[in-house]
Parts: sequence; C-alpha cells; structure tokens
Amino acid sequence: MSAEKTAVHTTPGLPNGLTLSVGGMTCASCVAHVERAALDVPGVTAATVNLATEKLTVELTPNAKIADLIHAIDDAGYEPQFEEQDFSVGGMTCASCVAHVEHALKDVPGVTEVAVNLATEKAHVKMLRGAVPQAALKFAIEDAGYDWRVTAANTNAADDERTRRAAEEQSLRRSLYTAAILTAPVFVMEMGGHSIPGFGDWLMATVGHRTTQYIAFVFATLVLLGPGRRFFAKGIPALLRGHPDMNALVAVGTGSAYLYSLVATFAPQVLPEGTAHVYFEAATVIVTLILFGRYLEAKAKGRTSEAIRHLAGLAAREARVIRNGENVQVPIEQLVLGDVVEIRPGEKIPTDGEVIDGTSYVDESMITGEPVPVQKAAGARLVGATLNTNGVLNMRVTSLGSDTVLAGIIRLVEAAQGAKLPIQALVDRVTEYFVPAVMGFAALTFALWMVFGPQPALSYALVNAVAVLIIACPCAMGLATPAAIMTGTGRAAELGILFRKGDALQALAGVDIVAFDKTGTLTKGHPVLTDFLVTAGHAEADVLRLVAAVEDKSEHPIARAIVEDARAKNINIPQASAFNALSGIGVSASVEGYAINIGGEHYMRDLGLDCAVFADESQRLAREGKTPIYAAVNGTLAALICVADEIKPSSLAAIKHLHDLGLRTAMITGDNTRTAEAIAAQLGITDVRAEVLPAGKVEALKTLKGFGPLAFVGDGINDAPALAAADVGIAIGTGTDVAIESAEVVLMSGDVAKVADAIALSRATLANIKQNLFWAFAYNIVLIPVAAGALWKVNGTLLSPAWGAGAMALSSVFVLTNALRLRRFKPTS
Repeated sequence: MSAEKTAVHTTPGLPNGLTLSVGGMTCASCVAHVERAALDVPGVTAATVNLATEKLTVELTPNAKIADLIHAIDDAGYEPQFEEQDFSVGGMTCASCVAHVEHALKDVPGVTEVAVNLATEKAHVKMLRGAVPQAALKFAIEDAGYDWRVTAANTNAADDERTRRAAEEQSLRRSLYTAAILTAPVFVMEMGGHSIPGFGDWLMATVGHRTTQYIAFVFATLVLLGPGRRFFAKGIPALLRGHPDMNALVAVGTGSAYLYSLVATFAPQVLPEGTAHVYFEAATVIVTLILFGRYLEAKAKGRTSEAIRHLAGLAAREARVIRNGENVQVPIEQLVLGDVVEIRPGEKIPTDGEVIDGTSYVDESMITGEPVPVQKAAGARLVGATLNTNGVLNMRVTSLGSDTVLAGIIRLVEAAQGAKLPIQALVDRVTEYFVPAVMGFAALTFALWMVFGPQPALSYALVNAVAVLIIACPCAMGLATPAAIMTGTGRAAELGILFRKGDALQALAGVDIVAFDKTGTLTKGHPVLTDFLVTAGHAEADVLRLVAAVEDKSEHPIARAIVEDARAKNINIPQASAFNALSGIGVSASVEGYAINIGGEHYMRDLGLDCAVFADESQRLAREGKTPIYAAVNGTLAALICVADEIKPSSLAAIKHLHDLGLRTAMITGDNTRTAEAIAAQLGITDVRAEVLPAGKVEALKTLKGFGPLAFVGDGINDAPALAAADVGIAIGTGTDVAIESAEVVLMSGDVAKVADAIALSRATLANIKQNLFWAFAYNIVLIPVAAGALWKVNGTLLSPAWGAGAMALSSVFVLTNALRLRRFKPTS
C-alpha cells in the first residue's frame, strides 16, 4: 500500500470518521473480520460494515492514522477501494505553491496520494472511495489560499482550458502595460538624473527635489495598488498562514522599499541622518519586470500545452449521416452508435468506425505519426480525426465521444504530462523550505549590513535585503521538470508515441537493453509466400495454380499464404478433389486430372522423388529462416516453395538505431532455434532466446536484466506478462488491447523503428530536465549571495533590486524556453 496519511484533522464536509469501500467481502464472517481488523487500529473507536453496500464506517479520534487503517484491512485479506480525481488549481505561481497545495490536500482524511503540476496547474488525488466529499477537497484548496476549478469532463475541455489561459494572458498583458506606463516617469526621473548629463540639474531646477519625490510616490502607489496588487493579495495571506510563496517574497520586497520611501518622503526626520533615500523606482520597476516575466511565462506555458490542443483540434465538427436514404449534415454530438456516415475525399473521419462500403486511402499520420496513407476497404477500421484522401467511404459508427481512440490518446497524454518523475522528489524536498529559507536569509542580510555595513547602514541593509527577496526564484525550480515533461510527451504524441505512465519517461531513458518479441513485432505476424522455384519444363503460374487449388482445401497458415499469393496475382484457382491431409507430412489431391502432392523433403522421398536439384537453394533459404516445401505434379518434382513470416521493413532500421544509441538488443521467441537465429542474423541481433514458451518469457527477461535496466517490446496477448515484468514495457499499438494495457509506452503504428525514437526522446527530455534543474539551482545558489552583497568586499559590487527582478523574471523564462526546444526533436525513423 502507498498511503502515507498521518493524523486525522477536522475538515468541513467530513464527520469525525470515515466511510470507505472495501472489496472482497462475501459473507457475515467477512464482516466480522473487517470490523475486528478496523477496531484493532489505534484511534478507531467504532467500526460498522454494511455487506450489501460493501462499506466500512469508522469513528476516529484526532490521532488516528488512515494509513494504519488501510494496512489493517489489507492485512486481513480484503481490499480498500480507491478512486482518483483530477482538478485544476488556480493561483499557483512557484514551487512553494505546489508544496502548499500538496500538503493541504494530504491533510484531508482519506486522501492517500497527491501530485500537483505547476505547468499544467492540475492536481491529481488518489483517495479512499466514498470517504472524501468533494467539498472537503475544495475547502482544503481554498483554505490554503488557492482557487478550486473542477476539470471539465466534456469534449470542450481543451477549449475551456485555452479560453482560461487566454484570459490569464490578457490580464497579465493589461497589467504589464499599465505598470510600464506608470513606471516610466519614475524610472526616467530617477535613472535619467544619474545617467543623462545635465538632466538631473535641469529636473531639480524646474521641478524640484520634493516635487519629484511626490510624483514618484503617486505613480508608485498606483503601480502597487493596481498592477502590483496581485502580489499582495496572494502573498500577504500566504505569509500570515506561515506558508510564504514567491508572491510573499515580492510583496515583502516591494512593500519594504515602498514603505521606507514613504517615510523618507513624508517623515524623513524619523530616519537616521543621511538615510532618507527613496526607492519608489525600485518598487515600480520590480513589479513591472516581474509582470513581464509572468507574461512571458504564461505565453510559454501555453505553448507547452499545444500538443493537447492540437490533438483536441483534430476532431471533426460535423458528419454526413445517411438517414432515410438521404445525406444529412449533423454535428458530431448528434451521432449515435450504428449510424452510417459517408466520408468524401478530403474530409476527416468524424469518429471511430468500420468501413462497410467503398475503398480509399486514409492519412493516419495525426494518430500514428506515419506519413504514408493506409488503404481502407470493407471491414477496415477507421479512426476519428484521420483524413480520407481520395475515394468515398461509407462507415458504420462504432465508438463516440470519450470512447474514441483520439479521446483515449488525449487522456494518456494528459496523464503523462501531469505525472511526477522520481527526479522531482529532490526538488519537492528543497522547494518546501526554499521561500522560508530565503526570507530568513534576507533577514540575516539586513542584520549583517546594519551591524557591519558602511554608512548609511540602514539604506545598505534595506537595499540588499530587498534584492535577496526579489532575486530568489522558486518558479524556475517548480517549472523545471513539468515543463519538460509536457513538451516531451506532447512531441512524442505527435510522433505516435504514447507514454501511458509519466515515470516511464525517466525509466526508458535509463534502459541498457531492449528485448523484442519476434512474431508480430519484428516480423509481420503471418506467413507469406517468399520464393517459388520450378524445375525445367514447368511454368510457375501453372504450378502455382494447381498448388493453390490443393491448399485452398486446408486451413494451415502455410496453405493460406500460398492461396493469398495466387489470388494477389489474379490466378483463377480451380476446384480440387480427393483431398487428403497427412498430419505433419503433407497433402495430396487431384486437380483437373493432375495428381498433386505437397510436403516436406521426407514426403517427396517417400514418393520416390529426388530433391537434389534444389539442394543449394533449399539450404540457403533455410538459413534465412524460411520453411521450404516441395510440390510434385503427376509424380514429377515440379517446385520448391518457401513460406516465411517476413521481417517488417522497419525492423532492420529499428535495431540499427538502437545500436547507434549504444543499446544492447535481444530477441525472445517461441520459434525453433534455427529460424530464430536466422531472423536475428538478418537484423543484427546477437542475443537470441529461442523456443521460449509464453510463460517462460518472464524468466528470460530476468536473465537479460543482468545486463542492466531492460525494455521489452511486444504486441500479443502472450506478451502481456513480459511487458509488465520489464522495467519498461513497450507495446505495438496495432497489437492487442491486453498488451497495450500491460505496457508503459505505446507505439500507435506498427513501426518498431519508433522504439529508438521513444528512447532518444526520453533521453532528450531527461537531459532537458537536468539542464533546467541545474540552471534553477545554480541561479539561486550563485545570485542570492551576490544579491546579499557577497562581492562587496571583493570588487564593490552590489546588485540593485531592480536588476534582481529582471534576473528572476528571466530565470523562469529560460527554463520554459529550454523545455520548448523539445518541440524540435527530430525522429531517427
């Protein structure tokens, strides 16, 4: 169990206990066991089970631990039932905010796991089913000083998110312009007087020293009460709750500069002589620069979410439905299962369905990442949002809304983008204490400058303490990981690579060996006719026609391959009679008066026929992993036929790309050793585990793990245990649903070359995260001491709070811009 909930706290919306769902109960005896197990938990004063509803209600004391209750039920042999919920949280600005929200939600009784993502502004909560009213989660969020937003569960959710982000961006832009306009006069008067020759003298002579201070006071007041009010509205309550965030740093820093300047302007006599300086320009410039950073950050955040918006925007809006013999244009929302839809050339497939009439080529690149259109005919599966290129198709609707492939892809991408990687754990621990530590360091800076600084000490102490508060940037630390994850998984989705679990992104980057299933993964999964050689005096088409007639009576895969090849060549297949199958040996029949025998070399020898004429070709083909069989016509050897499960065209490139990445490759198959080694030799795979039963694949993986972390690639039902047992399971999207559900990564197309793309992209994403984290930590470690005046004794350098604000704003923008580089990732395939 992963519940780490500690003591129960009183929360509005909750009684002094819990009601939770428990699975596995079947009788009154089970009821007694569960009640007894619950009552044995310290802090549980009463326990009642309702077998009909499968609910356990417990009364708890304040020191009761939910984790102990869950473990007790689990140890008793029953199953506490969990549920998960996602919702948006507004008002988060930095990594400290993330920590505060997570703590607030974890304090809700019944909540067992929480993950909050700053880049997506989403919270994911795992909780005991039926134990946590939504009102309790809402109260926890709002009590912590943030905004509760329920995530819309409809097809317009992406549009709603886009609208909200656009509104936020517009609000920041408006505030930025207002702050810049109001700051400009203050900045010009203050900085112009120091940097433009003669300007200061002219200003003093025409406007006057006191008047310039009054003008600066008016504009600074307007900036702080207007555009800057957001920092105080969020920061001061956070400070009073004992959970300061970045808003609190800005509020304390700008507020200190403003209040000091206020005193210096209207009551300078209360300050020590020589310290009555004003810093109105610092307060206004800080607000303006931080708003500028927030605005750039909001724009960059929006770009990291473009993959989701792009996917959602692929969906068609209308469909041409055939009803009562007429074509009727209707909105997608009005489609029902079983509707017949006509799709003309150039139109999008409106939803998932099956072709019932017509042939065409469909561009599925938006789903699979494959640029080549796929031929569709009656019985073929169609995926909503793909594009019909040339012919007219009639399709029966099989899935709608949230059940479509596109909706499933969006859910997977959102889940991966909202996930926390193991690498984030260190960041979470640091950021939890970062802002309080910065405020403590600022206080220490103030004290040290007051005691050891030159005169006027108060001015130096104030400026440096404010610089420390302003330059600190928890935003960069909070955005370093989620921004890269969002961009990386979004780019992966565009390439047809889906990370079903976010932590697979980090795990895949660390694999040393990639093992493949053979059939259906490296090969096409069904045998095809590869070679047809005839002896002198026989025509290939004539012999193939006679052989196909015999094999048409058989259901053997080899027989099917021969028949399919004959039909593909438009050969008219006659009827065979007197068909006889000798199990494991061969078949015989009469076709148009000819006696036809088909089988292996032993069968031919039994018939008195010598196969030496094909000896060289037979050995060569066998080494290539092909299965040679022979055909005789009227007692004369007529043909050598080879059938094989062909290697996929992309498999050779896939193995080469993996080797180029420095990875080891292996193949696990149930095929015989000779065939397996032949296939492996063609692909360049040196580690082959052949004749492995489905149950033995997991054991084979355990031995391969001795070479390091392992990824397994498969597509069939028999691959599901191996996919689950591997460090990272990669499922071919054209495979079975069971295989896909067992994997952490899904390749939407059958192109195994995308395995290398997935690994390369995961490596690039992890490298990007490390770059972001290095920058975020190095920035704070280096510049906070500089802001405190660490270079003063070395070269006389002091950092202006205004410069600190600019550096802090650009720090977050740097992290987001670096993450956005992942959008330019080029696939090797």
